[in-house]
Amino acid sequence: MIVRLALRNLLRQKVRSAMTLAAIVFGVAGLIVSGGFIQDIFLQLGEAIIHSQTGHVQVFRQGFIERGTRQPERFLIERPRETATRIEALPEVDEVALRLSFAGLLNNGKRDLGIVGEGIEPGKEARLGSFLQILSGRALREDDVFAMVVGQGVAHSLSLAVGDRVNLVLSTAEGAMNMLDFEIVGIFQSFSKEFDARALRIPLGAAQELLFTDGANLLVATLHRTEDTDLAHARIAQAVAGSELEARHWRMLSDFYEKTLALYERQFGVLQAIILVMVLLSVANSVNMTAFERLSEFGTLLALGNRNASIFRLILIENILLGLIGAALGTLIALGIALAVSAVGIPMPPPPNSNVGYTAMIRIVPATIASAFMIGLLATALAALLPARRISRIPVVSLLRNGN
Repeated sequence: MIVRLALRNLLRQKVRSAMTLAAIVFGVAGLIVSGGFIQDIFLQLGEAIIHSQTGHVQVFRQGFIERGTRQPERFLIERPRETATRIEALPEVDEVALRLSFAGLLNNGKRDLGIVGEGIEPGKEARLGSFLQILSGRALREDDVFAMVVGQGVAHSLSLAVGDRVNLVLSTAEGAMNMLDFEIVGIFQSFSKEFDARALRIPLGAAQELLFTDGANLLVATLHRTEDTDLAHARIAQAVAGSELEARHWRMLSDFYEKTLALYERQFGVLQAIILVMVLLSVANSVNMTAFERLSEFGTLLALGNRNASIFRLILIENILLGLIGAALGTLIALGIALAVSAVGIPMPPPPNSNVGYTAMIRIVPATIASAFMIGLLATALAALLPARRISRIPVVSLLRNGN
């Protein structure tokens, strides 16, 4: 009975109900759309980092991240293929690529440039590095021996083009100097401008020949699903426990991603608070005006034998119904906006420290939808509590007098 009465009251107060619904719909739709946009940023940024640099999980000798950049030859993994085979046996892991890191000088016959390089397995890296763009030339192939791809920044600094020959000079693990001649077969662009300014890649066999070693510095695991990162990281860490090796997943390796995530989460939290306050104030104003225009109605209900608690429940249920309807409409409108915008895409400029722009979408995230729906509903219910409490405590005589 009280629910039917509440529905009739909402339909009777069409203008007030429409104003309240508009505030709820706007708030819920704004939260879902903005939350989906931010989730898309997180997802695309994470995938770009994974598939251009880090992979999902990396295994290396302890201390390599902190001290290995300058002297990678001191942090070689012995029998890396045996460890890689054990890791590849885990159900979450797709494949494991070996990388051999080095630092040295690249010479084009006129001047030198300090570089950081990697010896890679071309086939596996081609599957992993789907976000690595080849600007000119081609990627490394399995049959390449003394071929090299360089970052866009390296090519610009040394005025290199595809087909040029360069000398790579570096120090071996024993301290001796070694040099090999390479042909530039490609120029690449990754997600990071800083990486492209110093990076180059050569086949793993050539890097091992330069360093007089058959080891590797990194085992880079690619997973079937990014969502399994934490589980796979735990299992890989367990697989290498008790050795000199440690495992870290891509979020631990990317300080930029973690800081960006924290920044946007803080901003989204502020946005949620602003929308919550906006809905609260809008609904509270509408509820107050509607409720105090109906004082004689509530007085009549009390005079007919209803209790004060019944008036309180009636006002509260009316606004809960408004909250449910508004949240549902806001959700449907937000889903329509998300699908329409995602079909077209939003061209975005390159993020900080990046060369590459991207096309953003609005992700449909169940957790964000549920959160926005509950915020719209709870904000409406909370906004009705104070007016409902005040009106339910007014004596029946005063209510009837105010209606005259």
